[in-house]
Amino acid sequence: MQINKTKAIIEAILFSAGREVKKNELMLTLELSSEEIDEIITIMQQDYKNEERGIELIKIDDGYQLCTKKDMYEYIYPVIDKRTKPNLSTASLETLSIIAYNPRITRAEIEAIRGVSADACVYKLLEYGLIEEAGKVDLPGKPMSYKTTNEFLKMFGYSSLNDLPELPRYKLDENKQIVIDDLLEEEKEGLMEAPNPEREEVEEEKVNQENN
Repeated sequence: MQINKTKAIIEAILFSAGREVKKNELMLTLELSSEEIDEIITIMQQDYKNEERGIELIKIDDGYQLCTKKDMYEYIYPVIDKRTKPNLSTASLETLSIIAYNPRITRAEIEAIRGVSADACVYKLLEYGLIEEAGKVDLPGKPMSYKTTNEFLKMFGYSSLNDLPELPRYKLDENKQIVIDDLLEEEKEGLMEAPNPEREEVEEEKVNQENN
């Protein structure tokens, strides 16, 4: 099959699907290998980029999707999208970041990291489709765990969670979970000690007692 014909077929499939199409779906339909699909997709991505078209072909995990380019959003939104735009507070963004770096994390674990209730943030992120339930974990009470969705990847421009920036201050275990009780030694890294209001109040009281 000629490459231009193959590109046209892939474009038609992605346009008609309106969702991310898995690579194995394209492989089965076109009877091509994984390497051949990757090669054609790369050519198509370059075509859209060079021709300055209004759409782009993005990779999401092991699938592909046709999307409008980000800089076209301001023109598209007033015409066809009347939904409320996601309005994420700082607290919601913090919660989303924790979940992104800790797939299958429970609400209690989120609250242990943030130090405050995460109920409202979790509900909001679920409502926007940025996170989803990832199943119950083997802990007392069988709490529900959460993970980010492909909608999260699309919103922030990532192909997969592997593209997330590295966390410089925390160790991760074999399951890519933050080891909360095992922070890197700050002295070795040359980092400033995190503020501790409780400790600061005690030290201030000692200073006042000495001055009196």
